[in-house]
Amino acid sequence: MSLEVTRKENEQPTPPTGGHNGNGMAVLQSMATTHRLRLNPNTEHKPESYEGLHLEFSPLLFSSLERYLPPPMLSLSRDSKLHYMRDIILRYSPEGERTRVQKQREYRQKIISHYQPLQRELYAMHASNFFAPSFLKAINENKGESFRSIMAEPTQGVFTFEMLQPHFCELLLSEVENFEKWVHETKFRIMRPNTMNKFGAVLDDFGLETMLGKLMEDFIRPISKVFFSDVGGSTLDSHHGFVVEYGVNRDVELGFHVDDSEVTLNVCLGKQFSGGDLFFRGVRCDKHVNTETQSDEILDYSHVPGRAVLHRGRHRHGARATTSGHRVNLLLWCRSSVFRELRKYQKDFSSWCGECQREKKERQSLNCRYQTEGRETCDLNSVFGTSYFVK
Repeated sequence: MSLEVTRKENEQPTPPTGGHNGNGMAVLQSMATTHRLRLNPNTEHKPESYEGLHLEFSPLLFSSLERYLPPPMLSLSRDSKLHYMRDIILRYSPEGERTRVQKQREYRQKIISHYQPLQRELYAMHASNFFAPSFLKAINENKGESFRSIMAEPTQGVFTFEMLQPHFCELLLSEVENFEKWVHETKFRIMRPNTMNKFGAVLDDFGLETMLGKLMEDFIRPISKVFFSDVGGSTLDSHHGFVVEYGVNRDVELGFHVDDSEVTLNVCLGKQFSGGDLFFRGVRCDKHVNTETQSDEILDYSHVPGRAVLHRGRHRHGARATTSGHRVNLLLWCRSSVFRELRKYQKDFSSWCGECQREKKERQSLNCRYQTEGRETCDLNSVFGTSYFVK
């Protein structure tokens, strides 16, 4: 089976420096010239929180990058570490990307300054009110076997589990409807979630960015560290959170594609609907994204409200037609800036790409065969003489 895969994509003031005096800055500059970032993160270090600061980039990006700082820098003030990390990010971030981020923040601020939330309890993390008890228990235990105990894995790399309480689903549906009503009444032109969905809303745009950031950092990243470490699951540091809507007068289906994420969380919120099954067809790198699907990679999954699906963003998938009713899903695309940077220099993706794995096994099988044939030839030569086989 071969299908054409689409790539699904989404579309400030200077940080505080009050902690720097002349000597402090000199020390920082001296360290910057004599120390380099670590190759691997310091998993035992607890990074600072950069929430609440007026930054050009996600606060989680700085918290994640702090684990890579050289040991002598970890004892410096938060402002000093922030100054050093910001210089690194600006050095490697294209100007066009910085401009895009700045415009996005201005756009969000314009919405937030005018939109009045309906369900304010959604805008902060209330785990006991949001999540299923079994999910919370596994997160608190934070062990691979605990996560496995609440999950099903119907095909390799696709995990399903009970996650959201009905109360949370109802609150979020109500908030989204309120936001869409405001958009209609004010005729405010909003950005849709991605290049493929024409209906739905970006939750980060109207104030839910902080809550969704906590969802990724405290709940999805621990799971991803266990099951998706090969695609940056342990270094997730930014997200894109949105809802999509399917049904009459909305999107009907979604074509075969891969996500602009390292790890994707997909949870059905409701309502009443028929159809709309997800279909999965194997994980692929860019080179192999349109290659054939193997029989063991085929999965069709039926949505259940409150039940989550977690998979690699590069896991090819699509949504079949929603034939009746109205279906709304919460999506959280989780990303790792570290993984994306390292991937630029990689050539072997056999740790996660199904086709790369098959090609690697074929090469190994050929090598073994040649080695075996070589040994057999040597044995026969020793019996019958070299000239019998070698011309």
